Amino acid sequence: MSTTDSPASSQSGDAKGVAGTAAFSKFIAVLQLIADASTPPNIAKLVAASGYPRPTVHRIVAALQAEGLVAAVGGGNTFALGPRLVNLASRSWERSDLRIAAVDALMELRNTTSETVHLAVPSDGAMVYIEKLESPHAVRMASRIGTRVAITSSSVGKAWLATLTPAEREPLLAQAPRVRFTEHTMTDLDAIRDEIELTAQRGYAEDREENEQSIWCYGAAILGADGQAVGCVSVSMPMFRRQDDAQRSYIEPLLAACRTIAARLGPVSAR
Repeated sequence: MSTTDSPASSQSGDAKGVAGTAAFSKFIAVLQLIADASTPPNIAKLVAASGYPRPTVHRIVAALQAEGLVAAVGGGNTFALGPRLVNLASRSWERSDLRIAAVDALMELRNTTSETVHLAVPSDGAMVYIEKLESPHAVRMASRIGTRVAITSSSVGKAWLATLTPAEREPLLAQAPRVRFTEHTMTDLDAIRDEIELTAQRGYAEDREENEQSIWCYGAAILGADGQAVGCVSVSMPMFRRQDDAQRSYIEPLLAACRTIAARLGPVSAR
């Protein structure tokens, strides 16, 4: 990443008109780099990505660690988001109107299917789980609240994309990393487009072991009163537990849950 298009340069540029925010913007830029990294970055990577001098990055990371916003991992040489930041995010999600409106329907969906249920919203070109209800079975999902999943391979991502117009969708597809998580992950853009069209036609999405090996998911969008998606719900299960009658066992309860949540949100869109 060049210094001209780095988070550091854009953040400081936005803050030029506000006195006293330049230093704060540097902290936010480094924090954002750590949050966006696919693997925990070290100091050298943060220096290269931010364009800041190495001593500056050292001071910023040390201050973020002291506040619990960043934690050292991998023997102390790389960095990830810290427990305090995760806690703050969790509090925000817990208090969101969407989550509050959804929780009863999600519980009913989990109890009906006996499988793990997620509630997700879009975030910076991905989907993030803001609620998770565990399956009562012993074998469960490794995901957690705050987990980010790809929009092109997850059921919630496909369900979200299917609600967008082509003009809204294409920039997201062009920018989305097409990572092959498993042998089943689609990375060809035309194949992904076809999958999104199929999702739009039938009203639900499938993740056929595309995000995680041996895990199958069904996802659908929650539509607000204006017809725009405000979030997505998924039902996930290991392949060995997947029922043959998917329509009755998973899809119908999933779509019913999305309709119930939409009705509870009322006329005001949560988008």
